[in-house]
Amino acid sequence: MKFFIRFLFFIIGLFIMTFGVCMTIKVADIGVGAWDALNVALTEKVGLSVGKWVMLDGVVLMFLVSILLKKRPDVLSLLTIVVIGTLVDFWLGTFLELFSVNLLIAKLAMLLIGILIIGFGASIYLQARFPQSPIDNFMLAIKERFRVNLMLAKTIGEITALIPAFFLNGPISYGTIIITFAVGPAIQLFFPFFEKLMQRLQAKDLKFTKVNG
Repeated sequence: MKFFIRFLFFIIGLFIMTFGVCMTIKVADIGVGAWDALNVALTEKVGLSVGKWVMLDGVVLMFLVSILLKKRPDVLSLLTIVVIGTLVDFWLGTFLELFSVNLLIAKLAMLLIGILIIGFGASIYLQARFPQSPIDNFMLAIKERFRVNLMLAKTIGEITALIPAFFLNGPISYGTIIITFAVGPAIQLFFPFFEKLMQRLQAKDLKFTKVNG
């Protein structure tokens, strides 16, 4: 039962989080997150879907993390990135295909709502404590390998994606800056609530197990 609860948090969280990510992609002309900018640029220049590039990025980062930490590749992290990539393509190809935003104020509103949804979904998904995505692992590997703080490691990770995205004319603008600095606080806004919810559910499950054990 405990695993089932964690699995629900994992799937529901990623389902919500990727919807928020895709909302920001739909208003890409005012900027998207660094890795999304790279994936959108690769889709436009090379082909394949944004979600497929999410997965391919994940494979490359998995090996980079392995090299940085001198460990075996964390193959299980690919599970998370495959789910994320699949859901990104699902949202972009279905419900969000109906959206057409033209006014700047509407684009800004959609961007900000998307960031809140990303934070909401991520705060749920993180409670599952399943293997993290290769992007998250890359940031942590930079922190450990170069002995820098988490903020600097995150910045280095973002720059890693921004440089190729820039040369590929990816959708980098002021929205990119907003996303970079706003997603963290958005996650922190919702995280305590879902952390307590997970603890309550696990406590009830433990009590139920003892009673019926």
